[in-house]
Amino acid sequence: MKMPKDKRKIAIIGTVGLPAQYGGFETLASHLVENLNEQYDMTVYCSGKQYPEADRPDKYLGATLKYLPLQANGVQSIPYDTWSILHALFYADVLLILGVAGAWILPFVRLFTRKRIIISIDGIEWKRDKWSRLAKAYLYWAEGMAVKYSHCDISDNESIQDYTAERYGSLSSVIEYGADHTIRVEAKPADVERYSFLAKPYAFKVCRIEPENNLEMVLRAFSSFAEYPLVLVGNWDKSEYGTNLRAAYRGQKNLILLDPIYDQREIDLLRGNATVYVHGHSAGGTNPSLVEAMYLGLPILSFGVSYNRTTTENKASYFNNVEELVSLLHTTTALQLQENGKRMKEVADRRYKWSLIAQKYQALVEKACSISHKESVTPSFQEYREDVLTGHGAGHLSTHHLFYEKTETPQ
Repeated sequence: MKMPKDKRKIAIIGTVGLPAQYGGFETLASHLVENLNEQYDMTVYCSGKQYPEADRPDKYLGATLKYLPLQANGVQSIPYDTWSILHALFYADVLLILGVAGAWILPFVRLFTRKRIIISIDGIEWKRDKWSRLAKAYLYWAEGMAVKYSHCDISDNESIQDYTAERYGSLSSVIEYGADHTIRVEAKPADVERYSFLAKPYAFKVCRIEPENNLEMVLRAFSSFAEYPLVLVGNWDKSEYGTNLRAAYRGQKNLILLDPIYDQREIDLLRGNATVYVHGHSAGGTNPSLVEAMYLGLPILSFGVSYNRTTTENKASYFNNVEELVSLLHTTTALQLQENGKRMKEVADRRYKWSLIAQKYQALVEKACSISHKESVTPSFQEYREDVLTGHGAGHLSTHHLFYEKTETPQ
C-alpha cells in the first residue's frame, strides 16, 4: 500500500501570534493557517508577553503555537525573530518570515542548513518615522540581508516590487493582503445608543497613531469641516506623540477620537457604516485597513503616495496636504462618493480575497522548495554609462521609470 506523503513543515515567524488581535501580519497568519492547514504542517510563533499564560492555546485552526517570552514589536523584535528562526531550524522545511528584524542571521542559515527561506519585507520599514536613526540604519541593512539570503521575497505592492528590483535586482513576488473577512454590520438600536454618530453621516479612519499616518494633516482638515464628523480609532496612549496629538484636538465636536478596538464586529460596525474612509498612510506597501475599507465598498480619500495609488489602482480620490483634503471634502458630491465606493469594491473583489492570497503563498512555498536559482532582474538603464544617460536627458531615472530584464543568478 502506498504511504501518504509527509506534509511540508512551515514555520511562520514575525507575528505577535494567534488568535489575531488586529494586526496586518497576525491577520495574514490567521488566514494562511485557515486556508492551508490541510496542505501543510504549520507552526506559528507567538509572543508570551502578549498572550497571558492562562490563555495560551497549544493549537489554532490546526496550527501549532509556540510561545517565546519576548515582545514581538519594537527593539525586542530582533531577538524575538532570531529565537524563532533558530528554534524552527530543528523541524521546519520552510521558514516564512514576516518582517526583516531577524534577517542578520539568514546568511548563517543559508550557509549551514538547507532550509528554505521566504521573507516578506513589510513595505519599506526603515523609512518609517517611528524609528530612531540607529534603528533605521539597522533595518536598512537588514532589508538587504533579507532579500539577498532568501529563496523568495515578497512585496505586498507593485511599488515595493519596483523598489526591490531597483535596489537589489530581486524579482520579488507580489502578494497583497486579503480583506473578505470584513463584513458590513447593520447598526442596531443598542449600537446607536453607544455610538450616536452611527445615525448620521461620518468619516472614518483606523490606524496606529504614528506620524507616518499623517494624522495631524487629517485632523486639521476636519477641524475646518463641519458637514460631518471624523471618527478616528487608534492607540493614542502608546506614545508621547499620540497623547499630545489627542490633547491638542480633544473636545472638538466634529472629531471623535476613540481608543483601540480589537473586536472584529465592533470595528466592522464603525467602519462599514461610514460615509467615507480617510487613509493617510504614507509608508509601506498594501495597507490592511485600506483594503478592508475597499472591500466594504467605502469611498476612499487617500494620501497620494505611490503605494496607495497602486493598491487602489489609481481609482480613489487623493490628497497631498491639508488644503487638498479640505477641497475634496467640500467639493466631492454624494454621487462621486458613490461611484468611488463602487470602484473600490470592484478592485477588492478582484484582488483582495484570502483564498486567492493563500493560493499565491502556496505556489510560492512550492517554488521555494523546487528552484535552484533565485530569479532576479536588472534595470536596463544600468547597461549604459552615466554620461550616455545624461546626454539623452535620462539622468533622472528612478523607480517609476525603469524597465527590467529577467535574468538568473546563482542560488
